[in-house]
Amino acid sequence: MLPVARSSRHRLVHRSCIRFLSTEKSETSSTSSEPPPPSSRPSPSKASFSPGPRPSPSSSHPHSSAEQRTFRYNSKFKLNKESTFKSVIPQLPAQFGANQRLRVPDETRALLEEIVAQFRAPIRYAFAYGSGVFAQSGYDGSSSKRPMLDFIFAVSHPDHWHAINMHQFPSHYPLHARLSGSSLVSRFQSISPGVWFNAYVPINGVTIKYGVTTVDNLCSDLLTWNTLYLSGRMHKPIRIIKDDPRVRLTQQVNLASAIRTALLTLPAEFTEAQLFETLASISYAGDPRMLLPAENRQKVQNIVSKQQPHFRELYHQLVNGLPGVHWGAESSSIQQDISPKARSVHLRKLPLTLLRGVESHYLGRHADLVEVKETDDAAFWSKVAEDESVGNVVQSEMRDIVRGPAFVQSLKGIYTAGVTKSARYSLAKVGKWWKS
Repeated sequence: MLPVARSSRHRLVHRSCIRFLSTEKSETSSTSSEPPPPSSRPSPSKASFSPGPRPSPSSSHPHSSAEQRTFRYNSKFKLNKESTFKSVIPQLPAQFGANQRLRVPDETRALLEEIVAQFRAPIRYAFAYGSGVFAQSGYDGSSSKRPMLDFIFAVSHPDHWHAINMHQFPSHYPLHARLSGSSLVSRFQSISPGVWFNAYVPINGVTIKYGVTTVDNLCSDLLTWNTLYLSGRMHKPIRIIKDDPRVRLTQQVNLASAIRTALLTLPAEFTEAQLFETLASISYAGDPRMLLPAENRQKVQNIVSKQQPHFRELYHQLVNGLPGVHWGAESSSIQQDISPKARSVHLRKLPLTLLRGVESHYLGRHADLVEVKETDDAAFWSKVAEDESVGNVVQSEMRDIVRGPAFVQSLKGIYTAGVTKSARYSLAKVGKWWKS
């Protein structure tokens, strides 16, 4: 059972999910069952509600073609202080978010699951990412040493989680963190972007790095892009090891947001490789490490060149679910409507933090738009969409979102990893930069 959340948090989750998924098509293709979807539970008899893409039309529910493309909100659901996620969204369809369940080799899958199973502290949602899980250019597999495996664990109560984990794996934490205790560790973790990393951890014959965050922090970033630290990582292929319906729902919103953002920066016709590189670069835009000798300069291209099938599985149906966008099943070319009307729809459905940034940019530089905004919000965004440089503005605002949290997390790494591990990690990054 998911814990009771505050009314304002549920209102944000509910409204954001409806806003971002309003044009998404239903997912009908069957995919791998790994990791398996959550067990079925009886739906409440008082309401039938599907929070995902629109259901396939049936003879018993005739709709016009326009209505079929529109997500319908069932107003019977009322949020109050006693509302929980399950009371608002009782059950996700079995195939909802099937695009997120990406395949990896059986050997890799078994290894990832065995590693996560070692942790006694309760993990609500876990995924693995990076070159140790998915192929990247520059890692040809000829070396006998496997790249470090990267994980993110989302938990409910970080203080309790670190207390259990510190007791089981004290060597994962630097001495000063063990002396400070789990309470201080969890408070330090909560500093934006809200992640605690333990790096260079040997386990099951491999070396791993794992970040710990809360489910609330993860879902907040997936919906609003308040830091783009976690949500940006999840724009790229990940392997889900432990699933959670709340995260699966908000991740689908995050992927739809990434597509809309990318479309605003791309021309009327472009290739799937251009789309994938735009999506993969979102979390790196503004990251100070990309300006310093601390990151591979070809990282985005290295990711996309070897992972195109995974990107396609992750995004193809979502892209075709948006109005004015066409991406053929066997085509590598994508066309989109770039009229002001079409772009204004994308703009109005941007994640909240990015939306506010773009809005502030135009209101601060165009006094005539202030009155338009106050009287007619739709007209305001139509005016913004007419600006040919709107794509550049979106990119600039994304850099502003990423820059601060990425810099803070880099400083936090000195404390969370300790001086020795932090120096080792930095030297490894510099080595990759030098070779790139």
